[in-house]
Amino acid sequence: MKKRSSMNMTEGPLARQIFLFSLPLILSNILQVLFNMSDIAVVGRFAGAMALGSVGSTTTLVSLFTGFLIGMSCGVNVLAAQYFGARRPKDLDETVHTSLLVCLGAGLLILLGGVCFTRPLLQVLNTKEELIDGAVLYLRIYFLGMPALAVYNFGNAVFSAVGDTKKPLCFLTAAGVLNVLLNLFFVIVCKMSVAGVALASIISQYISAALILAALFRCGKEDYGLRLSSLRVSHYKLKNILSLSIPAGFQYAIFQIANLFIQTGVNSFDAIVVAGNSAATNADGLVYDVMAAFYTAGSSFIGQNYGARKKNRIMKAYFISLAYSFGIGAVLGLSLVAFGRGFLSIFTTEPAVIDAGMYRLTIMGLSYAVSAFMDATIAACRGLGRSMIPTVIVIMGSCVFRVIWVYTVFAWFHTITSLYLLYVFSWSITAVAEMVYLGKCYREQVAGLEM
Repeated sequence: MKKRSSMNMTEGPLARQIFLFSLPLILSNILQVLFNMSDIAVVGRFAGAMALGSVGSTTTLVSLFTGFLIGMSCGVNVLAAQYFGARRPKDLDETVHTSLLVCLGAGLLILLGGVCFTRPLLQVLNTKEELIDGAVLYLRIYFLGMPALAVYNFGNAVFSAVGDTKKPLCFLTAAGVLNVLLNLFFVIVCKMSVAGVALASIISQYISAALILAALFRCGKEDYGLRLSSLRVSHYKLKNILSLSIPAGFQYAIFQIANLFIQTGVNSFDAIVVAGNSAATNADGLVYDVMAAFYTAGSSFIGQNYGARKKNRIMKAYFISLAYSFGIGAVLGLSLVAFGRGFLSIFTTEPAVIDAGMYRLTIMGLSYAVSAFMDATIAACRGLGRSMIPTVIVIMGSCVFRVIWVYTVFAWFHTITSLYLLYVFSWSITAVAEMVYLGKCYREQVAGLEM
């Protein structure tokens, strides 16, 4: 099997390999977050607090659907990594070509559903009357980019599965710079406000999708490359892809479904708290996505080593990725506690909004690292090909628990503190259950492997 521009994850020092593998992912994720932040920053700086609130009110819905697509790509990543590690080129080829069609189809379905049901969804969230028209306009334009986002995430998953994390970083950088420039042009020059930042986002998404597709077609001679002649659905592989990708997609989306209830709680406060929360939630994406680079690395390494039957490297990869993600989560969280006002000033110049945002940053900054125990364990289960049960655990620990919290603890106290604290409690409960399940998976699937 040819492996140009790919990495053999089944040999060599794991700590060093995982770190080097994760670096381009970290840079890619940081850039993606920063480019997404440019939407909020530009509209907040140059279009005012009302426009900021309108865009911020869509954050949970945007994360819900983009999270589903990211989760689906994680399923693609695991299958591709397992087949690549097991040296099964035909299976890898069929998985890649089937996955492209599946992911593209998912993006188109989200586009149609999102455009049709934008206003009702925002009304369910109790979006402020003065913000809802701008939020509807932003979302309807943004949803047009979902097919492109699905394709980019697919390509990123394939390259990551074979150890090439540099190409997606380059493509994202090019598209992201264009996104920032278009944001400034549409908002400042064209005075398009929320429509401008949405339009800039979808243009950049289609650019990144086109670049990553072109790269996969250029790799046509590789076992993981795309070829038009092979672009068809393998029904056997479709079943495998859906069995991993759909639960993984829901796993990501479920967090946001639960967060819809949290956003409803936030919307019960005044517009200043809503705007402050919108500004502060930009830190969530920054921290989570940097930590997620190590989850992706852990899942890819576990997938390749499981496919290659290297059982001694599987749990080592899990613990190393967990340690890295916990450490970076703690560093970034404490940095936000210390320098949060400067961070929030990127998005707004209003002191009251900064104060409201800083309150959220303080609580969350001390909590982010705890999520590593949950997410690194979920990624490890996925690397072993287990996706359904971890999804059920997430539903119970992070969705059902959060909804119960909103309607009990938050309903009783009705303070913003009682709302923000549910994150760390739900992460902790879910992490314990996921760790128990990972131990069971290891005993059943890995302990008996012959090396």
